[in-house]
Amino acid sequence: MSQSSLHIVHVVYRFDTGGLENGVVNLINSLGSEEYTHSIVTLKGHNADFAARIKTANVKYYDLVKRDGNDLWIFWRMNQLLKQLKPDILHTRNTATLEMQLVGWWRRVKLRIHGEHGWDVNDMHGQNPTYRKLRKLLKPFIHQYVALSSEAKLYLLNIIKVKPNRINHICNGVDTNKFSPGEKDDVGLPENFMRPELLVFGTVGRLAEVKNQEFLLESFITLVKRHVNNANNLRLIIVGDGLLLNSLVARTTSAGLTKQVYFAGNRSDVAQLMKHFNVFVLPSLAEGISNTILEAMASGLPVIATQVGGNPDLIKQTLHESHLVKATDGLAMVSAMEQYIDRGDLLRLNSKEVREHCKQNFSIDTMVNKYHQLYQTFNA
Repeated sequence: MSQSSLHIVHVVYRFDTGGLENGVVNLINSLGSEEYTHSIVTLKGHNADFAARIKTANVKYYDLVKRDGNDLWIFWRMNQLLKQLKPDILHTRNTATLEMQLVGWWRRVKLRIHGEHGWDVNDMHGQNPTYRKLRKLLKPFIHQYVALSSEAKLYLLNIIKVKPNRINHICNGVDTNKFSPGEKDDVGLPENFMRPELLVFGTVGRLAEVKNQEFLLESFITLVKRHVNNANNLRLIIVGDGLLLNSLVARTTSAGLTKQVYFAGNRSDVAQLMKHFNVFVLPSLAEGISNTILEAMASGLPVIATQVGGNPDLIKQTLHESHLVKATDGLAMVSAMEQYIDRGDLLRLNSKEVREHCKQNFSIDTMVNKYHQLYQTFNA
């Protein structure tokens, strides 16, 4: 590690496909490699293919190999690692890594930061009493917080009682050059997903309960039933993998829609794949600041999302009424989706609108500058 640079230890549960992890990738790729070096510490390892998205050479990886359930030895392993690395900054993210702040305090890491990126399915909106107590208990060991959404900021202020001068509201940023409208590349879609007259809805995320893809699939099934005359031109692409895959595939089969719903699996070419979508849908039960919404808007895709977490922070105010729906309101989701049936004019108008909104408000440079200012408080 360079002696003149700040050494940051980033602690995440697992470094693999996900919005939180993608934000770390964007941050490391964009921070000055002469000013910073990075260690990514995981509780459960990393995906080498995903880690290859980091293009700088100033990063090393360490795995704490956490056992399932309670693993008190992980504190000893973290202590030994911090003793070896001697970082300037410890940056943990979300509840799974929060307790590592205690080890950072013990090792006297000068600047200790914790990020609240979103809610787990067993801690919706921070209501789990055990996790709430844990946040309050560890509050004295943390110097600064990062809240990605307005919801997270208010939670830290009003529930955890963190002082305002310790909270930094930093929204994720997106590479608007990488994610942009443009010519469609061959991404291996089935032939019946390639016709120009199709209306293709798409979503990206791990197939997990909190991401709520079942809700989107049921809404799409209803949409097809309600628009018999247009049914053959409606498509849904679900990108991601996870525990819900088999049940989602089974429901698609039972609905007779195997030729209209495509499960793309985990992909490293999301930017190219999004060029084949017409509308992006995020049906989550809980979110922080969704990288996939930002990527979709940068790609010129109108975004329909559930009204949770940081989603309202991202969607343009004038589109809230028509594009934000309650996470349990299937009819509202169907109505939001069907506004684009036979409305190419609206699709083109909203596409241009969301792309411009994204460029003006969620550039990656803005995000990186805010993190840089926060990290530089080490030298203050």
